[in-house]
Amino acid sequence: MEREQGKIIVEVASPTGFCFGVKRAIESLEKCIDECASAGEGNGKVYSIGMPIHNPQEVERLCRKGLVVTESIEDVPEGASVFIRAHGVPPCVKKKLQERCGGRVTDATCPFVKNAQEKAALLSGEGYFLLVLGDPDHPEVQAIVGCASGDVSVASSLSEVQGLGKKDKLGVISQTTQKTEFFGAAADVLARKAGELRVFNTICGATTRRQDAVRKITGTVDGLIVVGGRISANTAKLVEIARSRGCDVLWIEHAGELDGRWFAGKARIGIAAGASTPDWLIEELKIAIETSQVSRGMEGYDGRDDD
Repeated sequence: MEREQGKIIVEVASPTGFCFGVKRAIESLEKCIDECASAGEGNGKVYSIGMPIHNPQEVERLCRKGLVVTESIEDVPEGASVFIRAHGVPPCVKKKLQERCGGRVTDATCPFVKNAQEKAALLSGEGYFLLVLGDPDHPEVQAIVGCASGDVSVASSLSEVQGLGKKDKLGVISQTTQKTEFFGAAADVLARKAGELRVFNTICGATTRRQDAVRKITGTVDGLIVVGGRISANTAKLVEIARSRGCDVLWIEHAGELDGRWFAGKARIGIAAGASTPDWLIEELKIAIETSQVSRGMEGYDGRDDD
């Protein structure tokens, strides 16, 4: 998709907006909030352990509707409606939530994340040392690790993969938002470290398509605006890919963070978005760029329209 305004051409990568798993989770959460409000239960509140998706602006919108984000199980009132986010939770956490809230637990774990959890349980149950390629601090990875019944380790860089000792039986899976280049390079290294190696590619298709779209668009634009939460793993990977290809990247969470100086000397810019970025944020960005500020070269534009 291309839009022309003044001297700047804007090209939007495809796909953008919610991926299947995030869209499914948001729809499930909104349904849960609406049902609680209609029934007059719990003051219409639905609790989530951690942010349901890694996009602050969308989470803020959901909180206005009735979502309550908590950091621990103890913060959830007994018998309250509770929502398990798209990233999933370890089985022990889900069990505690069910004990605390009974049948009022809505599990919106992304099906691709559930697949990774199931592969973790399978490999661990069959006696493989499990290696998860991902960020050890990310809730999705923590949920996957929680499904393992045996020895498990997490590697977030190729140097960590190279530092792994030799294993008789080694099973490998990935965070669903991992870069395909890292996954492939890690598998090559690990093939020399295991007597028996079993690898499951658990990177989701939506991640791969968005990464491919960024690789494609970076070759046709003078700069790329990536829209997404700064704690979003899949958005961070898009930024990494674009920068690794020499593209000038502006990473923002919303249109209010636009920096007019970044547009200087650019005739064609691209827009890409993480899988947890809602369409309404992307549309706001398009409108901001297509206002009269663009035709004035964006000098001094801070993302706010003139009154």
